[in-house]
Amino acid sequence: MRALRAAEPWGLDNLTLVEAPDPKPGPGEVLVRMRAVSLNYRDWMMINGLYGRAPTTAGQVTPFSDGCGVVEAVGEGVTRVKVGDRVATLFFQGWISGPPTLEKALTALGSPIPGAGRELAVFSQEGVSKVPDFLTDEEVSTLPCAALTAWRALFEDADLQPGDTVVLQGTGGVSIFGLQFAKAAGLRALITSSSDEKLERARGLGADHLVNYRQTPQWSKPVREATAGVGADFIMEVGGQGTIEQSLKAVRIGGHIAIIGVVAQGGSGINPAVLIGNAARMQGVFVGSRDMFEAMCRAIELHQIRPVVDKVFPWTEARAAFEAMAGGEHFGKIVLTF
Repeated sequence: MRALRAAEPWGLDNLTLVEAPDPKPGPGEVLVRMRAVSLNYRDWMMINGLYGRAPTTAGQVTPFSDGCGVVEAVGEGVTRVKVGDRVATLFFQGWISGPPTLEKALTALGSPIPGAGRELAVFSQEGVSKVPDFLTDEEVSTLPCAALTAWRALFEDADLQPGDTVVLQGTGGVSIFGLQFAKAAGLRALITSSSDEKLERARGLGADHLVNYRQTPQWSKPVREATAGVGADFIMEVGGQGTIEQSLKAVRIGGHIAIIGVVAQGGSGINPAVLIGNAARMQGVFVGSRDMFEAMCRAIELHQIRPVVDKVFPWTEARAAFEAMAGGEHFGKIVLTF
């Protein structure tokens, strides 16, 4: 089989296709023929040597946590899936249920476990899940990280009620999933972007309020105006540098700010007085458990929510896909197909 591999010295120039032996599943394991993987900012960081956790093997990594494939063989004792089932990989192979722990966090695909960027991959049967039939392979591949992160932030961590106002920063994968989930749940959604074209696309997905943050850098003001001065109940903080200050000004007293994964790591310092003054809650979010994933898939099937796949590349053109990501060209998700 062939696999994508990034190696030192890090960078897109050293993201290559390599030949590797076909793997075989052991007891409790499944062999999956991959059909699609989706890109996350975390993958870009890994390939460029910027991701904090150590790679699986010193000096190299097999990227991608998010994939869709078909079970081709099963090992002894496998009961969760059977040959021919279409499955998604789970971001955390060992986080089945309950709260996160360090042990669960160390079971992430891509790092420290080799990722889904290969034609054939062996996973624990606990680390894959069946998916809605109506979705395409490309759509399924977007679910494990971006969709689940948005789902957890909105419905596992925050206490939102129909009619509440949520603010979604940007039009990347997490925020667009957040928009789709919010509208399905009867929430009012305000979304920000630097592109009027992308804002109009967001309107088509149900966004109630649109703010171009280049034209209105102090975007907390239109949030306050849209909420009669009260502020937003929930803010998806993915912007990083300079946006947390605006989020703190935009959130209502007692509101919830979800700090999303590695995307917002460049954020500026937090003024404790402001945080205390509005009694807001800030919570870091890094994906979720298998139980959360399967609950999300049930909601996706019930509401027939289709992930927004903006760009599709052959998996052998991964470099071009990452260049598109780095250029901020996408609305929703970028996917590679096998």
